[in-house]
Amino acid sequence: MNRNTRTALLAALLVCGMTGLAFASVPLYRIFCQVTGFGGTTQMAVGTEAPGASGRMISVRFDANTSPELPWRFEPVDTQRNVAVGARNIALYTARNLSTRPAVGTATFNVTPSQAGQYFTKIQCFCFTEQRLAPGQEVSMPVVYYVDPAIMNDPSARDITEITLSYTFYPVDQPGSGS
Repeated sequence: MNRNTRTALLAALLVCGMTGLAFASVPLYRIFCQVTGFGGTTQMAVGTEAPGASGRMISVRFDANTSPELPWRFEPVDTQRNVAVGARNIALYTARNLSTRPAVGTATFNVTPSQAGQYFTKIQCFCFTEQRLAPGQEVSMPVVYYVDPAIMNDPSARDITEITLSYTFYPVDQPGSGS
């Protein structure tokens, strides 16, 4: 193999490797955020139990947003609650399809301040799966969660008195939908 062929082969391998890394970066970043709570990414509980109330209260605010491309009205039932750290809680959101066609959406989420993300643990959430609403259908969407008592031991998070849980729904393209 001559020198030019070897250089071309190495350049092609480098391009393939960089392309593969580019495709893998989004899932790897998502995994990193889920494990560390980086950027306000919440945690997903392994079981259905919460650690138990610690006696400290914290305010949780609920925010709801919808992409303009998704014809839904999406909002929290309560916009704010005071909850016991460590106790299992439930928040309800409602969504209504305002169009005359079925619509499928998926929710992204985050927690602010971002230091609280690793301590905000979801046991059950509508955001774990796609949601399909028939024309005019309205549904109640629960989120079962707790704030991990470990937040009280973290110097960068222990003084947090309010956490905001925010969702944004985006449309999901369906095969044969013409979108």
